[in-house]
Amino acid sequence: MISEPEQLLPGTRRALLHRIAVAQSEGRAPSLVAAVQRQGQVVWSGSRSCVDGHAPDGDTQFRIGSLTKTFTAVLVLRLRDEGLLNLDDPLEKHLPGTDVGDITVHQLLGHSAGLAAESPGPWWERTPGALRPELPDVLGEQTRMHVPGHRFHYSNPGYTLLGSLVEQVRGMSWEQALRNEILEPLGMHRTSLQPEAPHAGGWAVHPWADVMLPEPAEDLGLMAPAGQLWSTTNDLLRFAAFLMEGDDRVLCADSVEEMRKPSAPTGPGDWQSGYGLGLQLARDGDRTLFGHTGSLPGFLATLWISAEDDVAAVALTNTTAGLAIGEVAAELVGIVAEAEPRVPEPWRPLTESEVDTDLLALTGPWYWGTRANVLRLTPGGGLEIAPMRGAGRGARFVPGGDGTWTGLDGYYAGEILRVVRNDDGSVNHLDLGSFVFTREPYDPAAAVPGGVDASGWRGLGD
Repeated sequence: MISEPEQLLPGTRRALLHRIAVAQSEGRAPSLVAAVQRQGQVVWSGSRSCVDGHAPDGDTQFRIGSLTKTFTAVLVLRLRDEGLLNLDDPLEKHLPGTDVGDITVHQLLGHSAGLAAESPGPWWERTPGALRPELPDVLGEQTRMHVPGHRFHYSNPGYTLLGSLVEQVRGMSWEQALRNEILEPLGMHRTSLQPEAPHAGGWAVHPWADVMLPEPAEDLGLMAPAGQLWSTTNDLLRFAAFLMEGDDRVLCADSVEEMRKPSAPTGPGDWQSGYGLGLQLARDGDRTLFGHTGSLPGFLATLWISAEDDVAAVALTNTTAGLAIGEVAAELVGIVAEAEPRVPEPWRPLTESEVDTDLLALTGPWYWGTRANVLRLTPGGGLEIAPMRGAGRGARFVPGGDGTWTGLDGYYAGEILRVVRNDDGSVNHLDLGSFVFTREPYDPAAAVPGGVDASGWRGLGD
């Protein structure tokens, strides 16, 4: 049983407050609110404001922009898990008449469909959605910027198509599906399409003077699935907990884990970021983060999660530009993870029902040629193979039910591991995607491709 996380130390809380205070001051933001969650529980929150006594709290709504895309992606994956569509399906199969029907659902989710980044016509984020009443108005005439599937190219219209796909397959509005299938089950009662008091107003701050201008808050219409939502730090941390562990009422753990696997090639030289299925991926030093950023005129938002540290941070502000809110949220995660590292759970042995003596006999050293590897038994009848020393090709495997195991990750993801036995039932070797692993380096008794020199190992001749 996982114990409740301890409250943060005073020094950690001071560092978190200092970070957002510097961000609000130097970024010249009217207000900023942030919160941190560890092991699924909120352990810190803080805010700053230019108006004394009116700082926002965890219940104050801000517009979250493209964080909305993650919610849309969850709705699409629910349809996949229910067998109503496949991610490799062409869009035309479920949403005919778009003129881009050959692109796949997977490509839309991962921004590799090659569509334009923005909708044509007046700046869609600052104009009413009524100006774009139909999908052709959202897509425009020049829909193709790149060959589908060949590269990552962020596309807001792409997520409009996904929202329309949800409506077509579900037979209800995107808003109703969102409320029924995500917001209500997760208790996100302060997340909505339109602002609900208390909420922040959106502002533009002059780049060269300390003066402000109010920004419009338009209803985006068909573009809503790409960036419409308003939310709070409390609600977004509930969403973060779901993205960490899954929730069978919404989406299972395997599917939310699938969301954070890279889905499209990155651009040249871009090794620090990527995109999964509705989730942005980023490297912050040695730490891997997943979540999403968001911006609309008057607002900036970021949710970052570190699965390894079991820490999530959300930061929201009501300014159009000038504050690197993504960096702030990443640093909040780092402050907690580094100042108060996660305490691991106590080691516990497998239960008797989890121990298979035949599998236990397979554990230990195995050699691919002369490269030493170790095979370990994992819970649930799984196996894990890893280099005995240094980096190399390691992977986890799950049982296939037919005496084989399938790779989950790494070089051997999707590859099949088989035990090849002699006529007497003893193990000859392991076959992993055609590679032979033997108990001894180039074991002459095993079926090593190319054979083994009969004279055996030798030293340097005199």
